[in-house]
Amino acid sequence: MTRDGLIEVNETKETAERVSRREQEADFQKKPEPQAAQEPAQPLSGAFDASPLPHAPGAAAKPDAGKTERVMERIDAAHTRKASKKAVRKAQEEAATQTKTSRLQFTEEELATPELETYIKKSNKAADRLDAAKAAIPKQKKLVKERTFDEATGKAKTRLHFEEREKPVPGGKAARNPLSRPAQEAGIFVHNKVHSVEKDNSGVEGAHKSEELAEKGAKYGVRKFKEGRRSRKLKPYREAAKAEKAAFKANVNFQYHKALYENPQLTSNPLSRFWQKQQIKRQYAKAAGAGSAKGIKGAAGNTRKAAAKAAEKTTKQAAAFVARHPAGVGIAVAALLLFIIIMSGLSSCGAMFSGMVNGVVGTSYTSEDSDLVAVENSYAAMENELQREIDAIESTHPGYDEYRYDLDTIGHNPHELASYLTALLQSYTPGSAQAEIERIFDMQYTLTLTEEVEIRYREEERTDTWTDEDGNEHEDTYTVQVPYEYYILNVKLESKPISSIAEELLTPEQLEMFRVYLETSGNKPLIFGGGSPDMSASEDLSGVQFVNGTRPGNGEVIDLAKRQVGNVGGYPYWSWYGFTSRVEWCACFVSWCYGHMGLSEPRFAACQSQGVPWFQSRGQWGARGYENIAPGDAIFFDWDLDGTADHVGLVIGTDGSRVYTVEGNSGDACKIKSYDVNYQCIKGYGLMNW
Repeated sequence: MTRDGLIEVNETKETAERVSRREQEADFQKKPEPQAAQEPAQPLSGAFDASPLPHAPGAAAKPDAGKTERVMERIDAAHTRKASKKAVRKAQEEAATQTKTSRLQFTEEELATPELETYIKKSNKAADRLDAAKAAIPKQKKLVKERTFDEATGKAKTRLHFEEREKPVPGGKAARNPLSRPAQEAGIFVHNKVHSVEKDNSGVEGAHKSEELAEKGAKYGVRKFKEGRRSRKLKPYREAAKAEKAAFKANVNFQYHKALYENPQLTSNPLSRFWQKQQIKRQYAKAAGAGSAKGIKGAAGNTRKAAAKAAEKTTKQAAAFVARHPAGVGIAVAALLLFIIIMSGLSSCGAMFSGMVNGVVGTSYTSEDSDLVAVENSYAAMENELQREIDAIESTHPGYDEYRYDLDTIGHNPHELASYLTALLQSYTPGSAQAEIERIFDMQYTLTLTEEVEIRYREEERTDTWTDEDGNEHEDTYTVQVPYEYYILNVKLESKPISSIAEELLTPEQLEMFRVYLETSGNKPLIFGGGSPDMSASEDLSGVQFVNGTRPGNGEVIDLAKRQVGNVGGYPYWSWYGFTSRVEWCACFVSWCYGHMGLSEPRFAACQSQGVPWFQSRGQWGARGYENIAPGDAIFFDWDLDGTADHVGLVIGTDGSRVYTVEGNSGDACKIKSYDVNYQCIKGYGLMNW
């Protein structure tokens, strides 16, 4: 079949005949030699021995055999061009696949730069992890058909071979079971029939409910099984995506620090550093998406070059504009000067506001509140476990005649821990901070058990019998000193504050940040139960008629607490607890009052992680609205209503509608306060058994 129609070729007789009845199209092919068009056409022997077409005008001329050959050559040439384009396209795709990589290629100069050595190592390490993650993705062999052409012979060959490729992410539509719908309809029909009679028969109803419950359980189990199997199948793809994200981040970090190394002026302004890093990140993402390793390597350089080029272009355009509009530019300059004069009076306010914002941002904890509290609770739990270990020493190490204890205080300043972790790790989570808090804990507390053996003497009476000359027996009783071994177990706990550990572990810059965070409490003084921000004066109890409950309470502890009213800073209380610097001391104040009444417990420095669990674990807890409160009970507050206790005080009593308290660290002072008994910020009461 050619563009002129259907042609029948007889290879034996070497003839070709056009058998198509379609009207023959004119030949618009360009003649190779213009002179040949002027010569008369000569019939060729053996060419197109065929009858004229019935619809052709006049005697039909036989087409020559050369035309058929040219048609076939054009067909072969078209196939060859198409196959060549396909081969070129495939080669380009393979080349793009090979060059698309997340591994940066570093120059000798970059490798020899000490300032970039750390970031180069991180980039290579992230690339190695990405390669390992991609290698773990399941592979499959796919049959591929490849068509090649031999230019010498003009013949095409088709070759089949297997290529190893990554399996696509599982998640296509599952094949539907053709019997599932009829089975479902049958099940619905049966359930409807049972349901129609179950109201009249309780036995049928019970059996039907049991059957439905069993079916739901089976469906739930099958669904969970499928979800688990799919999760296992998707794990390599998730790991690869995670590794690719980490590699991207490491490469951007290298490009950013390289830009800082080459342009030291960028380090002067934190805001400019932030925007520069975002710009490098966008350029790198664009180059990485194009799949060019060279483009990835030059992303940061292109960013700087583009900025310089844009600045130069802007300067030229501005000069041309001034030359074209001198009057307008003069008016604009005059308006600008007037604006500067007006705004100069407000510049001090703007600088003050900017400084205030920068000060607040730069001195605040960068982690989420939930993460700060979770890490603090983990550290407090480790301290509680240490205390339980010490309390159980006599049962875990029996057989000693004496146990001698030399114990430092167990406890820490929560803000010291948060300030240290923020200065070291910046934003952190319980997972990322776990190793560090274990290291700090091991450095803060040292528990030593030493066995000591003393040789002691005890008196024993002994009797000697002897016979005199007359044969009479006599007894002499006397006392002797008998030595024996006296076993002593010395239990020594050494503790030091986190601030001293910070001085050993942090760099000078980090140590300065630590001290700033500690001074400002990260601008979150109440995050760990830091007391009340109420700055109002202490209330007067004169004229208050207290309502007595059935629980007697303890008036002496309240008298002691009321004598502390007016103290500012809480030094006697947090120093008594064992802290070497100021902490949020509301819980220390309550523990101090209980301790001076001869009670070793409860003793706590954190409301939520230590105080509330102590009362609740012993069944000594009353929720908000508890009516039978007594003097000396602990009252816990949740200021931000997030379910976490932020503050604690002591109950003085109630007049039926309001509860009166004495609190430490209420506006950094000891004060007497009162609240409605149903005040929503009251979390509950710790009930004391005196």
